[in-house]
Amino acid sequence: MAGRRAARPEEHRHPHRHGVRAGVRLHPRLRRRHRDGVQLARHGQADHREHHRARPAGDGRLPHPRRAALRGDQPRGGTDLWLPGPARAAEGRRVSGTALAEGWREYRRSPVAVAALLVVLAIVALALLAPWIAPQDPYDQAGLDLFDARLPPGEVGSGGYAHWLGTDNAGRDLFSAILYGLRLSLTISVSAGLVALALGTAIGLSAAYYGGWFGALAMRVVDLQLSLPAILLALVLVAMLGQGVLQLMAALVAAQYAYFARTAYGAASAERRKDYIEAALSTPLSGRRVLLRHLLPNTLPPLIVVVTVQIATAISLEATLSFLGLGLPITQPSLGLLISNGFQFLLSGRYWISVYPGITLMVTVLAINLVGDQLRQVLNPKRRR
Repeated sequence: MAGRRAARPEEHRHPHRHGVRAGVRLHPRLRRRHRDGVQLARHGQADHREHHRARPAGDGRLPHPRRAALRGDQPRGGTDLWLPGPARAAEGRRVSGTALAEGWREYRRSPVAVAALLVVLAIVALALLAPWIAPQDPYDQAGLDLFDARLPPGEVGSGGYAHWLGTDNAGRDLFSAILYGLRLSLTISVSAGLVALALGTAIGLSAAYYGGWFGALAMRVVDLQLSLPAILLALVLVAMLGQGVLQLMAALVAAQYAYFARTAYGAASAERRKDYIEAALSTPLSGRRVLLRHLLPNTLPPLIVVVTVQIATAISLEATLSFLGLGLPITQPSLGLLISNGFQFLLSGRYWISVYPGITLMVTVLAINLVGDQLRQVLNPKRRR
């Protein structure tokens, strides 16, 4: 080495060590370590509260709810400002959207369930659009021709159009009859399922929330009804009430509400013992508010699964009752009645009268059950954890 360099002098010299400059002076109004320099009050207003410039009108303020949401110096096309509201409002919407996206991501992992969902949507669309898709109104008795009875598939009838699925013994176009039968069966089963859901959920939640003798009595009645086969109970009720759409719906509701009541009671009883319900009960909230705003939303996932399964069960029950001649009248053929009309012709070679409605019924019930099974996997709380 050519030589060792001299040490670099300190950049900030300590005043006590080098006596070159004066030490840092504290402001006389600051406190010292002996706390004998506390700032004292003076006469007059503080400096930072005086001599403020006048603020322009409307500068930095929220817009009036009934006026334009943008300030004058902002470009048009911007987003509106948020109005004052609860702090959790936006967060709740974001969480709900995320939960739906996550649920759909879990659901579509099963290709079979996705295919079943597409089949269900297609069946519902065909049932809703039946008056515009079907070439014939099977409920119009004046438009039926007995000369068109039991025509094979693809045969052209007296109406001048081809019956792609054939006709039944009354001359109805089977394609039209299946579409209208689907519409009627779905209407009855979905309506009965929703009414049974509302009734059973109300009974189960009330029994779990209030408990006591009311809860015990309600659940014993539900258990007694669950011990009976649903088809047997529906048969007895239809025989007592008679034929008709409303009578059949009433029988299906009475046969199915117990499943929803038992499911709601089990889910609500588990939620009733949790801390958030106890915390809600310790506040001045009414019992109805706690029941509807806190307890009900947390019991919906298992009920959603049950309602999908029970809708498929209701379709099967309605078809069974109509097949036995106890459901709908012959002027309103559903899938079960269409199967019954062609049952006597199975061995005579006219298979299409019963086979095509039977395949439609089987595909509908199977697709709804597959959707419900996948929903049970998605909404399972143990899986979500």
